[in-house]
Amino acid sequence: MKWKSAISTYRGHTVPHLKLIQHRNWWFAISGAVILISIVGLIFRGLNYSIDFNGGAQITYDFKTAETVPEITSILAKYGRGDAEIQVVNGQSVSIRTRSLTDLTPDKQAALKADLATQAGISSDDVNTQDVGPTWGSQISKKAVRGLIVVLILITGYIAFRFEWKMALGAMIALVHDLINTAGIYALVGREVTPATVIAILTILGFSLYDTVVIYDKIQENTESTALVARLGYSETVNQSCNQVFMRSVNTSLVVLLPILSLLFFGGATLKDFAFAMFVGVTTGAYSSIFVAAPALTVLKEREPRYRQIEARRAVRDGGPKPKALPAASTSDGAVASNAAATAATAKSAPRPSRPRPKSKRKPPAKRKRR
Repeated sequence: MKWKSAISTYRGHTVPHLKLIQHRNWWFAISGAVILISIVGLIFRGLNYSIDFNGGAQITYDFKTAETVPEITSILAKYGRGDAEIQVVNGQSVSIRTRSLTDLTPDKQAALKADLATQAGISSDDVNTQDVGPTWGSQISKKAVRGLIVVLILITGYIAFRFEWKMALGAMIALVHDLINTAGIYALVGREVTPATVIAILTILGFSLYDTVVIYDKIQENTESTALVARLGYSETVNQSCNQVFMRSVNTSLVVLLPILSLLFFGGATLKDFAFAMFVGVTTGAYSSIFVAAPALTVLKEREPRYRQIEARRAVRDGGPKPKALPAASTSDGAVASNAAATAATAKSAPRPSRPRPKSKRKPPAKRKRR
């Protein structure tokens, strides 16, 4: 029966009854721990920026003869590049990252390519070089940060206009959660941050917000019912809303993750960087929409006097402690009010005087004469 119930829930035939909002402290603790680990990774390891951001030169080529890192380093050292980062990829190609080659003359650049090609047993035309100056890399970084800030401002304004500012704040908390975790995972695994990574992160923001807006729309629809909120309270209404769209969010995320996984396993080097950022971002975005954005909204809304009064009435109705009565005023007006109340109570308890019955105006019947 449990399997049948699980399959029915997965297909959307039944609504699950998960305590998502009641256990919000658990989700906040998990998110806080992951964010802390991500920040530690960013501080101590940092992001591995590609030459598109830092500037420099990247040399790539396939080799036909046996290649070793010390042999390649010895060739680069002749041209003042002994500190270059050398990576042998899949046992058949070499990727070299080093400082910009602009300080070398064209003849020396050609000689460097010829020496590497001779050692690899290939033609010098098969050695690919990409040189990016630091100025261009800094411009790319500034434009990426500027675009991210503009996107966040526009998204915040839209959600505040469509729903309310507290929902916009909850969505921004979820977005910051996704960005920090994605950047922290990149720092911990040491993957290279490329322009494709920036594109993936912007795509991640769109998907995360899509999921959050769907959940917020359902929450707004249910909380507009005064009878439902009065019966369940705000937090339980939000919990019911999250349960109603839970499987929709899970299924949407799975549909997006399947093609991303295919790119991650079978795509090229550039596609794998893009797919890795997408995979991390979609996973964290699906989590934050339900376990961060909705609980954060609940914390913000439960502070409103309206919902605090509803919770107090529900506590009294459920047999909980009654809310404290307001203290009596100590001014003369309070004394007059208390005297008036006492007089009214005395008047109610005093016996009422009986009213005299009105005399009947009807005439007595006339006497009948005897014959």
